[in-house]
Amino acid sequence: MVLLFLHRRCRNYLPAPRSEARIRLLAARASLLLPRTNTTLVKTSPAATTNRHDYTHLHLPFTSTHLHNRTLTMAGQATIIDGKALAESIREELRKEVAAMSAASAGFVPHLAIIQVGEREDSSVYVRMKELAAAKAGMKFTHHKLASTISQAELVAAVHALNGDFTVHGILVQLPLPEGMDEKAVTEAIDYRKDVDGFHSLNIGLLAKREHEPHFEPCTPKGCLELLKHAGVSLSGKTAVVVGRSNIVGMPVSHMLQSENATVTVCHSRTRNLEEIVRTADVLVAAIGKANLIKGSWLKPGVVVIDVGTNAVPDATKKSGVRWVGDVEFESASLVASAITPVPGGVGPMTVAMLMHNTVLSAKRSLKGYKRPTEYLKLNLLSPVPSDIDIAMAQTPKAVNIVAEELGLLNSEYELYGPSKAKVSLSVLDRLKHRKDGNYVVITGITPTPLGEGKSTTCIGLVQALGAEFKKTAFACVRQPSQGPTFGIKGGAAGGGYSQVIPMDEFNLHLTGDIHAVTAANNLLAAAIEARMFHEATTVNDETLFNRLVPAKKGVRAFSPVMIKRLDKLGITKTDPDSLTLEEKRAFARLDIDKETITWQRVMDTNDRFLRKINVGLGPAEKGYTRETGFDIAVASEVMAVLALTTDLKDMRERLGKMVVASNKDGEPVTADDIGIGGALTVLMKDAIKPNLMQTLEGTPVFVHAGPFANIAHGNSSIIADRIALKLAGSNGLEGDDETGYVVTEAGFGADIGMEKFFDIKCRASGLIPDAVVLVATVKALKMHGGGPEVVAGKPISDVYSREDVELVKKGCGNLAKHVQNARKFGVRVIVAVNKFSTDTAAETDAVLNAAIEAGAAAAVVTDHWALGGAGARGLAEAVMKACRDSKAEGGQSFKFLYSLDAGIEEKIATIAKEMYGADGIELSDAAKKKVEDYTRQGFAGLPICMAKTHLSLSHDPKLKGVPTGFTVPVRDIRASVGAGFLYPLLGEMQTMPGLPTRPCFYDVDLDPETGRVVGLF
Repeated sequence: MVLLFLHRRCRNYLPAPRSEARIRLLAARASLLLPRTNTTLVKTSPAATTNRHDYTHLHLPFTSTHLHNRTLTMAGQATIIDGKALAESIREELRKEVAAMSAASAGFVPHLAIIQVGEREDSSVYVRMKELAAAKAGMKFTHHKLASTISQAELVAAVHALNGDFTVHGILVQLPLPEGMDEKAVTEAIDYRKDVDGFHSLNIGLLAKREHEPHFEPCTPKGCLELLKHAGVSLSGKTAVVVGRSNIVGMPVSHMLQSENATVTVCHSRTRNLEEIVRTADVLVAAIGKANLIKGSWLKPGVVVIDVGTNAVPDATKKSGVRWVGDVEFESASLVASAITPVPGGVGPMTVAMLMHNTVLSAKRSLKGYKRPTEYLKLNLLSPVPSDIDIAMAQTPKAVNIVAEELGLLNSEYELYGPSKAKVSLSVLDRLKHRKDGNYVVITGITPTPLGEGKSTTCIGLVQALGAEFKKTAFACVRQPSQGPTFGIKGGAAGGGYSQVIPMDEFNLHLTGDIHAVTAANNLLAAAIEARMFHEATTVNDETLFNRLVPAKKGVRAFSPVMIKRLDKLGITKTDPDSLTLEEKRAFARLDIDKETITWQRVMDTNDRFLRKINVGLGPAEKGYTRETGFDIAVASEVMAVLALTTDLKDMRERLGKMVVASNKDGEPVTADDIGIGGALTVLMKDAIKPNLMQTLEGTPVFVHAGPFANIAHGNSSIIADRIALKLAGSNGLEGDDETGYVVTEAGFGADIGMEKFFDIKCRASGLIPDAVVLVATVKALKMHGGGPEVVAGKPISDVYSREDVELVKKGCGNLAKHVQNARKFGVRVIVAVNKFSTDTAAETDAVLNAAIEAGAAAAVVTDHWALGGAGARGLAEAVMKACRDSKAEGGQSFKFLYSLDAGIEEKIATIAKEMYGADGIELSDAAKKKVEDYTRQGFAGLPICMAKTHLSLSHDPKLKGVPTGFTVPVRDIRASVGAGFLYPLLGEMQTMPGLPTRPCFYDVDLDPETGRVVGLF
């Protein structure tokens, strides 16, 4: 038990009777570990050396001469190594470092948390001691006091909660624990990255291994080594003897001495000839827990003694009734040793100082981020290039938790959905709020053609080049593909060739169910609209309708929180349902929806043309209350647009509640919150708001999140995914921090649609400013815009697209030039990427490059990432990096929006039509004119515009290729997505529910029953 007493001492454990004498004893004991001064604990600075422990070498604000004056004094022939003075200097430096850290990182402060179970006086004293030390260091300290009756499972759960709290950097469980608890199991539950005591098995194991460093060294052994170093003791080649083999002091200090190249002997209670072994020591560390065991006569002359022992011996002259002595008899030893630590005032104060140092060290690591070294996946390039699905299936992805660790995500910040997908928590944004954003790049393209331009492929190829080729943190942020196009005519959207998201079958199919959540939320609202109209129509009495909406529960009526929103909208300030007048009850209960104004439709994630128009309410129970409605594809739902544009959970709740589904009979908007469903919709979407983490073929990270239609909605992946990626790819501005990385986000369809909406809608909502635009073009597509033959699905493609025709390419470059000029109107640098096909000739690609530069592109590059992966996009990556450097140098000052939100609705529409499409003007139908009046009256005129038009032409007419001129854009209607935050004018006939072609993609999709692998996806 004496040995155990010493070991527990390091955990501040002191068994003693409950008495007044015990309290005095505890107070005296605490004074051993903290000096009686008002000095503050603070900074340590790492020194660059080759020695494991030199990184903990504490650079103090005095020279070696001062060191001897302040920390070394003479006693007999030995120099006393004053731990109090050294600990005081360490604390002062720590205080300065914490202050500087906080000033440089938005108030960031190291945080030590201690869990105490029960009310032991000794434990309370030691916790209070550490609390005072933390306060003096300017650190945050939390004391979690738990009842002694809690179960071990509850205690471990409390530890896990602190593990998951990114604001906590150091965790201690105060020992001893109540009888019956497994102390090892509890302490092992502490995250090794927050184990500032240094006793986790992983840290101790790394300490014992050569050429490895633990995350933390145990505080008392660490203090011993610092005392030796600051006493000027060179340990290399010396003989060191450690008396005591505890896991707390003896064993760790022996490993630390060995790492300093000392020859170490460890002695213990069973050691024979202890005196003879001790006499060989050049350095002696005594940690056995026996008062005055080692005599001066045992010591080799000139030995340096570090006495860890703290033993109480009776002393009637002391107020506490005891005095403290070490394991070494000080009086006799000081006559032989060259230097010795006193008890008290030697090792004790250093233990707490090292605890504070470890906590600050942990905070610095947290501030910088925990990143596992990135392992890139090697491509097995084949020629000819196999099918997309064959390439994807041949590559073995990294476990997604490894991808998460390479990004520095904490375990609590992601949820695994199998081995290859994970959802990432929005809490990352709070943890990394101090970080500077990475570089922000948007991928767009020329006007699409059936031949394909390869935006997704280029996006993936670019990040593979930035990551695998240039070793930068590089994110791709892409939309989740709808199953409509996947099984319809377009196929998947994972990229292609050797530039893909993997596993591509999981990417293209259900992923983590986000689209299903959108479908569920959308259709719940659709059902609620029908039900509300039905019940209002079949309940004639206003009082009865009100009582059904606000039923009494146990004789008491109460409004739900969403009902309060409805009352506020009506200007009713009463909160007691029974206090409302009959007129107020009627206003609250009756929405009076005009069914002719309902814009909300049901959705499903399948192309089904026969659901475009349907009749509902045909059953006998619906009593003849029928109406015509229809289905949209799920990605056209406003819920999807809300998901893509929301910034956090609170914002999503507000947006979902503000969605306008119809007007009442007085022409006033009816919202989801009026129906009382905003909260329920948010619950259905609570997991969908988290971005999905995947990877590319070369192991670089990808966020797949949201998938709004690019014509009816804004066609971009989520703001949340971009913001998290920008923080993960960002920098701390700290010394030694990694260079800022890159986030490449894709905008749907051509630059006239997806890019314009990215800037004018997404960037307004996010507040983010892009550094560069990558505009993707192909020789084949430019030939089509130059007047090449029409390409029709199911018919052979003309050989014009596979043979050289430079003049046709040059004619088509007008479309490219228009998109370059459009991008430059936003004040952003443009890089043109010519996505290479095997049939392209050098003369054709040179013509495109020249046209791009003449149009004002900052750079133009031919890429071959489809066939070569990241290696084929090196030139593009270099051009992007240069553009981002130039953008950062000017601070984004040249960026601007296309129009002001203060402009009228018609003016904003006209600006987009003229500037982006090249139209002469716009022509509003009578219905559109009425909508302008209605939305202006309802207060929606200040919303941005999301043009719903064909993606196959710069104009409203899909047949007009190249750069059409002399046309007027017809606006047949305008609708409001108030929750998403935009108005969308309809230009021509827009289908929000696609149909299946004669020969859909699903003919090729199947499952290999032998292997369970998907085949036929592309």
